[in-house]
Amino acid sequence: MSLQVCLLGFGEVGQALAVDFGARGVSGLVAWDILFSVVDSAPRRATAGKSVRVAASTEDAVADADLVISAVTAAQDVAAARSVIPHLKRNAYFLDVNSVSPGVKVEVSQIVEAAGGRYVESAIMSPIKPKRAASPMLFGGPHAAEFLPTARQLGFTGASVFSEEIGTASAAKMCRSVIVKGMEALLGESLLAARRYGVENAVLDSLGGLLNADDWRVQARYMISRSLLHGRRRAEEMREVARTVGEAGFEPRMSSACAVWQDWASAHRTAAAHEDLNDMLDSMTEGRSRGSV
Repeated sequence: MSLQVCLLGFGEVGQALAVDFGARGVSGLVAWDILFSVVDSAPRRATAGKSVRVAASTEDAVADADLVISAVTAAQDVAAARSVIPHLKRNAYFLDVNSVSPGVKVEVSQIVEAAGGRYVESAIMSPIKPKRAASPMLFGGPHAAEFLPTARQLGFTGASVFSEEIGTASAAKMCRSVIVKGMEALLGESLLAARRYGVENAVLDSLGGLLNADDWRVQARYMISRSLLHGRRRAEEMREVARTVGEAGFEPRMSSACAVWQDWASAHRTAAAHEDLNDMLDSMTEGRSRGSV
């Protein structure tokens, strides 16, 4: 495929897309991450073995790109867009897959459109793995329909056009996150306390018929580990969720509290190395006792 693609941000999403694009023969694939300047950074190490050129700068990454995919952290969405617009090729697509509020999506779209780019909103409606590029995505904005065939060629087979209005796809994503990230936080808080009282099995057994989860021990371990491994990024997303709820005219009490939990969990990342739920909970408790928060 002759399309020139720039991956802006090389975290979990950028890396997953790089693998899929490479498998589909995208030869003009370039990546840029602000941490590339740090020789031993995780994003820089992750480029090894992938069919992607490591850019020397934002300008180097973007100048020839027909498509720029912004996959940065939520807090950097606006800044990332501003960093590329001086170098953005006219009529280049700018696919914004970041988990931010509808208001931020509108702001970024205005930045991109004013620079002559074609902004496409994207909301990834599941974890990026295991389906990666084929994950369910909602596209939005006036350029979404025209971009969809190109997206399908790149492997975005789970994508669909949701709305011509910027922000509505993100609203769906953010409102989903109230549930998903909230469940992670609730399970973490509940089972940490339950483990302290020695009643974690009773709590888990009582959840058997809830939400059709067959094994709540496995489900709880998975969901809490997501907070441990990705809590910082998820906290940023939940602050955007809180902003979304606020923009809808409601007080985001649950979403704001969830952001606090996700931040706290991220400080206990090493606990995720434990495969057993109780061991993971104990490790989190020990970390708190050592004053690591």
